[in-house]
Amino acid sequence: MSIVSSDPALSPLPRTPLRLAGGLPTKTGSKFIPRTSPATTGVRYLSASIQLTDLAPRVREFVEEHVKILRPANVHVCDGSSEENQSMVKLLQDIGRLKKLDKYENCYLAITSPEDVARVEKQTYVCTTKKEDSVPTPAPRVESVLGNWKDPQEMDKEMESKFQGSMEGRTMYVIPFSMGPLGSKLSKIGIQLTDSEYVVASMRIMTRMGRGVLDVLKDGSFVKCVHSVGYPLSEGQKDAEWPCNKKKLAIVQYPERNEIKSFGSGYGGNSLLGKKCFALRIASTIARDEGWLAEHMLILGLTNPQGVKKYIAAAFPSACGKTNMAMLTPTIPGWKAECVGDDIAWMRFNEEGRLMAINPENGFFGVAPGTNTGSNPNAMGTIFRNTIFTNVASTSDGGVFWEGLEKEVPADVSITSWLGTKNWEKLTDHEKKEKPAAHPNSRFCTPTSQCPVVDPDWEDPRGVPIDAILFGGRRPRTIPLVYEANSWNHGVFVGASMRSEATSAASDFKKGGLLHDPFAMRPFFGYNFSHYLQHWLRLQHTPGVQMPKIFHVNWFRKSDGKFIWPGFGDNIRVLDWIFRRCDGEDVAQSSPLGLIPKEGTINTEGLGPIDMASLFQMPKEELREEAAVMEDYFEKQLSGDIPAEVRQELEQFKGRVDAL
Repeated sequence: MSIVSSDPALSPLPRTPLRLAGGLPTKTGSKFIPRTSPATTGVRYLSASIQLTDLAPRVREFVEEHVKILRPANVHVCDGSSEENQSMVKLLQDIGRLKKLDKYENCYLAITSPEDVARVEKQTYVCTTKKEDSVPTPAPRVESVLGNWKDPQEMDKEMESKFQGSMEGRTMYVIPFSMGPLGSKLSKIGIQLTDSEYVVASMRIMTRMGRGVLDVLKDGSFVKCVHSVGYPLSEGQKDAEWPCNKKKLAIVQYPERNEIKSFGSGYGGNSLLGKKCFALRIASTIARDEGWLAEHMLILGLTNPQGVKKYIAAAFPSACGKTNMAMLTPTIPGWKAECVGDDIAWMRFNEEGRLMAINPENGFFGVAPGTNTGSNPNAMGTIFRNTIFTNVASTSDGGVFWEGLEKEVPADVSITSWLGTKNWEKLTDHEKKEKPAAHPNSRFCTPTSQCPVVDPDWEDPRGVPIDAILFGGRRPRTIPLVYEANSWNHGVFVGASMRSEATSAASDFKKGGLLHDPFAMRPFFGYNFSHYLQHWLRLQHTPGVQMPKIFHVNWFRKSDGKFIWPGFGDNIRVLDWIFRRCDGEDVAQSSPLGLIPKEGTINTEGLGPIDMASLFQMPKEELREEAAVMEDYFEKQLSGDIPAEVRQELEQFKGRVDAL
């Protein structure tokens, strides 16, 4: 693929093809003009409105240093403009990595390599000088499941060998991006280098990207992000349909240097480095040092029928209903729910002692399967404009399909699965189960601003005040529908004890088994989990602060293999009880796990028969098993480094169970 426009009249460049995999088209009179590199002979700088000389010295040094290492054929500094994005999308279509979906407005479909579909936790590392700064020390002969550490000097050598010449034959894009509203004291800035046009187009949706970021940054500090698909091209070599490098995969965070390096994957959070890598792993270490929180949490505004508004933050593992809850459609008349964010919350105490939260992202990167007008009508009202879909099925009428949309596709429409199986709708039920139409971790990448219930203050640079923090996961038994922590220390213990059924968001685990996922952060800790707990415990001692209440919810309790609670919009009935508890209403009673609703205090009007007793059933033997599993986990994973407060809460829980 040449960077030269297909129309010779539009190109000031030599008309001999350069055999490059990518690069923005250049045209006479446009802003996309090739410039000779002052750093590396032979590299051309395709500047838009931003030239290399416009970059602050630190940014320019970062770019030029990596031009020498990565050896791209071209460099383009992204300005985030609509013109640039249109050129990027056109290029992706030309090289076959995006397919236009004619049924919708400005929507596209990307299909990745089957080898590049999800997080790769075993190849994700946190590198610090001291191992104990990254991961807890487990008990003897126990493998740590709370992160992977490597010595930074050793990892530097590994990554340098991977990155040497990895962008040959490609264009290196320089992406200035802000996590959080531009100029907010709660926001942070990154500069990502990538050889993937798909990443550029997606980062424009997921972050605030372009010239405005450089104007705010000036010559300040930024997180350095380097990404390559790891598939260089020699002259005349044909590019892969979806370039990646499974054999050399590595996603590396260097918290001490505020650096991220990702190699070999072009998918999702492996390559959109503003997401989990920056917004959680790097940001959590910054938050620890600066006294705030960077968490895997949605942010939701709730207004009751009396007009009182509160905000909650909620931590659920990936693919456990976070986006559904973030875009809740309440079934109780008079309630209003508004979305601030569906995945990540950065929270800091303000001058009045309130915990204020921002959504550092600019878009939703949501799991597609299961999303429909019944489960999440607001998501469906969001995603059919200006969206990039990845690894979903396509339909003969120019649309998309995934599991959950069976009732929403006309009978005369044929379906092509993400793996290319045509007329997928004609397969037997068994065949469909074996080869689903969409990958279980297929995604939509869409702007937050398009959400029909986006909160009016979702971009307020001051953030929104958090009244309650929720933890939750998929638990078919033992854990009740909702309970409130007895204290802040108990709430930290509840978060530390979270378990949930594994989902398709992580490729390293068999779906369905119960996994420990403390704070829904297990794959995303940027530093030692024991130190993380200590940081949470310390927050309550900050002078003059008002601590939110902490709760645990479980929408996934089952009886005879079927869900007992209807979930989705009816979750407002549980949030109503939480709302009232935040106001101090006497609607709770003690249980071994925490404070549960008094009988009749969950509004079930209009629901029909619901087995509320089963939703709150806590058999003594199951609770004993829960306590034993918690203790075993803490002892094996944290060994002697368990915070005293957490150990005390465990002993108190065991005592409450024994007293039953």
